[in-house]
Amino acid sequence: METHVEYTSFVALGDSFTEGMSDRLPDGSYRGWADLLAARLAARTPGFRYANLAVRGKLIGQIVEEQVGLAAAMAPDVVTLVGGLNDTLRPKVDMGRVRALLTEAVERLAPACGQLVLMRSPARNGPVQKRFRPRMEELFTVVDELAAAHGALVVDLYAAPVLGDQRMWDVDRLHLTAEGHRRVAEAVWQTLGLDAAEDWRAGLPPTERERWLARRAHDARFTREHLGPWVMRRLTGRSSGDGLAAKRPELLAYGEAAPVRDAGPRDGTPGRDRTAGPS
Repeated sequence: METHVEYTSFVALGDSFTEGMSDRLPDGSYRGWADLLAARLAARTPGFRYANLAVRGKLIGQIVEEQVGLAAAMAPDVVTLVGGLNDTLRPKVDMGRVRALLTEAVERLAPACGQLVLMRSPARNGPVQKRFRPRMEELFTVVDELAAAHGALVVDLYAAPVLGDQRMWDVDRLHLTAEGHRRVAEAVWQTLGLDAAEDWRAGLPPTERERWLARRAHDARFTREHLGPWVMRRLTGRSSGDGLAAKRPELLAYGEAAPVRDAGPRDGTPGRDRTAGPS
């Protein structure tokens, strides 16, 4: 049963997951679950306003420093905060510091918005997920505790087997496909108490197992195009988000043109600033 609550504004905070990689539009920009959710909320509420402050590669400390204050000042009806996962994927991480920063973010955002929404992020099935599972689950425990203490909602994407299906992930093995983003948007929509349009947890149809040679070819492409550049950024202290601004930095009416920048190449090279309407 749909609630009667009106959501008139929405601000999204985070990293590449919330920016929308790899849900790429024909013009090269990224859409993603937050844009999809905003479009649906705008369709039911005249004058709906939306901002997306997320930038790829951001660690939780950067999200707190660069995004939390801006979002709190906007005082929107809904804030989504997804952060900390990039920290857990680093070779070394201080989980106590991650907890403290995430706590600071929630304590600043919860009183400043109508409804704070947190997430247990999805994880692709595979050896990388197994390696980092303990850190991820420690992060999600913090998310659950903070939500309970501050009245935030939690979207549990981690517990949905379909979002672990490798077909839901782009060739970089780090970002959801367009279908994955669409399902995340539906999950948040339902968590906000709005009528379900579909079962976002429904599994994908069975498929034949990929042949060994094809798997090796995909592994080689992944290593060459994605893993190698990612390792080099770690070694040189760079981030895929260096030099990039948020694609929708102001809380504007959804139909109002906002300055955004091209997503840039898949290696994270910054794109050009331009002006465009909502995607």
